[in-house]
Amino acid sequence: MDDLMKRFLKPIEENWQPSDFLPESNSPDFFEEIRELQGQANEMSYDLFAVLIGDTITEEALPTYESWLIQIEGVDEEGKNGWSQWVRSWTAEENRHGDLLNKYLYLSGRVNMREMEITTQYLISDGFDIGTSHDPYRNFIYTSFQELATNISHRRVASQVKKAGNALLAKMCGVIARDEARHAGAYMEFVKRILAIDPSQMMLAFEDMMRKKIVMPAHFMRQSGQSMGELWDHFSDAAQRVKVYTTEDYIDILKQLLKTWDIGNVQGLNEQAEKARDYLMKLPDRLTRIAERIKIPNKEYEFKWIAAT
Repeated sequence: MDDLMKRFLKPIEENWQPSDFLPESNSPDFFEEIRELQGQANEMSYDLFAVLIGDTITEEALPTYESWLIQIEGVDEEGKNGWSQWVRSWTAEENRHGDLLNKYLYLSGRVNMREMEITTQYLISDGFDIGTSHDPYRNFIYTSFQELATNISHRRVASQVKKAGNALLAKMCGVIARDEARHAGAYMEFVKRILAIDPSQMMLAFEDMMRKKIVMPAHFMRQSGQSMGELWDHFSDAAQRVKVYTTEDYIDILKQLLKTWDIGNVQGLNEQAEKARDYLMKLPDRLTRIAERIKIPNKEYEFKWIAAT
């Protein structure tokens, strides 16, 4: 486990911190920098800004994810074994993402912070069931997929705002995206190692998660006055319209995992696992056919997070 920690985590004192990117409040140029930040935030499209807020809320719900991961079978919350050490260290790195983006949004002057905070509190309070139970195999499938998805989302936001001249936000989202890619690498390595020693059970876990569909944490978001998960379709539509995270991306992640784990060439599978492999190998084409029939609705929803102008 030590080699994985060194490969996929960075020493704390060498890592970036939110204050590295935000205007310094004791700087004589602070107010000028804030005016520039707010001007650039106001130029972002409604959908793109809504997606940025939703991504921030997802990052801020970190207590939910840590409490879920620490319950995986084989993790001793009070101990010093490899898994518990990884969960704590991963949490510490991830914690910076919400801190950075939350401060940026507060300074932007474009956010109804109370409504955003209500959604965050709901997301943590509601918890979520992603179909993994306490099984490490299913959890590592999920985290591999989810980290790749968040990498795509942050990277796309970075790319779009950079083209619009918002270098500061592009840099912020870029460093977060690189963290997510690094973390995805760790979880994919976990799965690869398990496939080498317990291929059939891991293959069956992979099949089970894909049949259930990988549900992003944002799936459970709601705003004030809403029921759990009521906001997801509107958030997903916005992400699709600005092409930050799309159905095609979901399929591409699946293809990447199939390739990274060399699923087509895994040896030592039992009969049931062979059938699971067949299902997985055919799944991208099946999902592509379904995706071709999906029509993304035009903008028709006002998020309470975005302050009225």
